[in-house]
Amino acid sequence: MLAPASPAIAANRFGLGARPGELGRIGGDAREWLRAQLRGAPPLLAGPDLRPAAQTLAQALQLRRDIATQKRAARLAGVRAAEQAMKLGQFLRPLYVSEATARLQQAVGTERPWVERLTQFWANHFAVSVDKQLLAGLAGAFEREAIRPHVLGRFRDLLVAAETHPAMLLYLDNYLSIGPHSPGAERLERRQAERRVGINENLAREILELHTLGVGGGYTQGDVTSFAEVLTGWSIGGPHGRFAGGGEPGQFVFRSELHEPGAKVLLNTRYRDGGIEQGLAVLGDLARHPSTAHFIATKLTRHFIADEPPAAAVARVAGAFVASEGDLPSVYQALLEAREAWVEPLSKYKTPNDFLVSAYRGLSLPVEAGNGALAPLELLGQRTWQPGSPAGWPDRSPDWDGASALMKRIEWADQLGGRLGSHRDARELVPQLLGANLSEATRTAIARAASPAQGLTLLLAAPEFMRR
Repeated sequence: MLAPASPAIAANRFGLGARPGELGRIGGDAREWLRAQLRGAPPLLAGPDLRPAAQTLAQALQLRRDIATQKRAARLAGVRAAEQAMKLGQFLRPLYVSEATARLQQAVGTERPWVERLTQFWANHFAVSVDKQLLAGLAGAFEREAIRPHVLGRFRDLLVAAETHPAMLLYLDNYLSIGPHSPGAERLERRQAERRVGINENLAREILELHTLGVGGGYTQGDVTSFAEVLTGWSIGGPHGRFAGGGEPGQFVFRSELHEPGAKVLLNTRYRDGGIEQGLAVLGDLARHPSTAHFIATKLTRHFIADEPPAAAVARVAGAFVASEGDLPSVYQALLEAREAWVEPLSKYKTPNDFLVSAYRGLSLPVEAGNGALAPLELLGQRTWQPGSPAGWPDRSPDWDGASALMKRIEWADQLGGRLGSHRDARELVPQLLGANLSEATRTAIARAASPAQGLTLLLAAPEFMRR
């Protein structure tokens, strides 16, 4: 028999934080409220400032080439050209702000918060980081184009979309990977004798370690090298770096002349030389692999249930993954049916993004255009699309609940409470936002607050609000 489904857990753990009146609308069947969100196409983002990644990348690469030409000319002329180097950042920064703001607006205003949380989960699973300059203009488009359309589909399609997106190929340098025995290798080596032509293993390694099988998933260094050979030729169209021409500028292109020829053996399976089809066949098998099912199930249960995922829940979710051949709604349904998901409220500590989004939702705050709405994320330590590594942002409480980080949250809550003043009544809001999770201690503290502003600070700083 399934455990009772708490509206507060549904809204705050599976969703992005309750809004006023939402717990009442969820009613007595919280699982059905969540299931309903999985029906229909995933919500997409659109707007005049949201560009296709290919268009952004093509323009950025052209600008970078122009800057390089100008810098070379300036050096020859003995002129400093630092101002030219700033142009690329000036081009990319507004694109980043528009994309990140649209993402935040969607999270705060969505009627399907579980789908939005799933989108953010998968974007972090297939993480790219704006630490690499060009990704400032591409990370948002990557989430819109590769992740968002596939979160309610099959894992294989999501995997292929992520690995073939120009943002991923750029982030993990696969566009630089050249088969040493490929037709184009000798020509490139003659033309660039001072630079080594060879295979880059970054994308292959991260697909195996972070995107599919996971550490301990049964692959070897030989498999990484073989897979990297398979992925040679997976590149970006247009002139870029050492390459010239081929494909639509900024879009994924398979450069057959750079692909390492021959059959490859990966995980004891032989894949015949079929150009791009060789790589797609490997991705298809990885998407169906039992180790992938276990790895994905572990990450999902860690995110939605507890830092230390219960073994029974992991087995249930992994079993659904295998039985459905990676049908993601079936996998999500298994999460909903896991007893452990409903019996320990507040088992997860909110990341800064979760904390900020739930505050905006709970206080019915608008997300204004511009950088102002994004500043708190930087202050609290989770700038959008900047996890710093392909592993993405961590998903355990100890990574976020340090004393200094907590003080920053409380200071931000205090400033927000001061700005809102008497425009929100924390005494009325707190039962609507926390529901059955609300403790008597928190209720009493807010009731005794010296001012409405202090009441809001106490609400946002409450242990029950900090957790989900």
